[in-house]
Amino acid sequence: MKMRHIALGAALIGLTLSAPARADINVGMTLSLTGAGASLGVPTQNAVKLFPKEIGGQKINYLIVDDGSDPSASVRNFQKLVDEDKVDVIMGSSVSPATLPLVALASEKKVPHISLAASARIVEPQDATRRWTFKAIANENIVVAATVNHMVAQGVKSLAFIGFADAYGDSWLGEARKQAEAANIKWVATEKYARTDTSVTAQILKIVAAKPDAVLIAGAGTPGALPQKALLERGYKGKVYQTYGIANRDFLKLAGKDAEGAYLAAGGVLVAPQLDSDNPMRAVALDATNSYEAANGKDSMSVFVANAFDANLLLRAGLTAALPKAAPGTDAFRTALRDALEQVRGLVTTQGVISMSTTDHVGYDKRAAVMMQIQNGTWKYVK
Repeated sequence: MKMRHIALGAALIGLTLSAPARADINVGMTLSLTGAGASLGVPTQNAVKLFPKEIGGQKINYLIVDDGSDPSASVRNFQKLVDEDKVDVIMGSSVSPATLPLVALASEKKVPHISLAASARIVEPQDATRRWTFKAIANENIVVAATVNHMVAQGVKSLAFIGFADAYGDSWLGEARKQAEAANIKWVATEKYARTDTSVTAQILKIVAAKPDAVLIAGAGTPGALPQKALLERGYKGKVYQTYGIANRDFLKLAGKDAEGAYLAAGGVLVAPQLDSDNPMRAVALDATNSYEAANGKDSMSVFVANAFDANLLLRAGLTAALPKAAPGTDAFRTALRDALEQVRGLVTTQGVISMSTTDHVGYDKRAAVMMQIQNGTWKYVK
């Protein structure tokens, strides 16, 4: 796929994709603006338009390219952004399969990399390769813990699983099975499907035949609606749990009434007005939500938008610490930024509080996951 810069129009939104001045900070972004991950990547692109365009008196340029949700394209994008555009940091990709190969590249080229995809495999286990990669999205273990705790409270005794046949689905499968079995929930079926599949009838028939009390669907974006609708079509009456991968309006529109009653654990940004007033994320989440929806319409906020806002908050914290130590555009600045990102402590985002370390490049605790249910076509906070 031929790489192209997405011109965001300096006159319209203050971004410039022209050759930067020496002192400019250059952020390269490979996003899934087309393909299976488009419902994740496009909202992220919209969020970038709202990012601050300077820090400490120095301009920030965002260079956005489309990877079509394709891992090989994301790799080409990364290489060009680093080798030709000389960016100081890379953000992306939008989906885990297109992000995982960037981890080794970041280490090889010694360029800080902030993931916009969720899989824990992107940053764990921390080692010489992953030390250049960070993410501001809670790992599956935190979100699974909230989900399994809710299942136990609801009396769930048996569980079936259907998820993507890729890094995202596999990460959820491994963590969910481990925690469910530790909670004495019997695992009765495991099924997988591709993001591009148009039917999961065969898989759902096997799940329904296993008669689980609940089904966990590990999909993302609009493809996450396929098993949801198929379960209802086959008359399944048990509880359905989704992951934060479906936490956007496109899913709600596609799933429609079939999504009613489904549970998920996700960042509190989706239910920001419903959070307790003393929750530290509430104000940050409301500010981001109001900003984004003022530009993109009511109810347009999603977890994927929040991920972008949070990644930018993390980046700006790192830049603030790195700028006094080296000049943008240099190897020394890239190293200083990597080191600064690893030392971020107590950063409140729209979805939690980040405290990084040499062994943890996510930094969230259990506050990063709250339970919610889809009710009347929207998200309802479940305390």
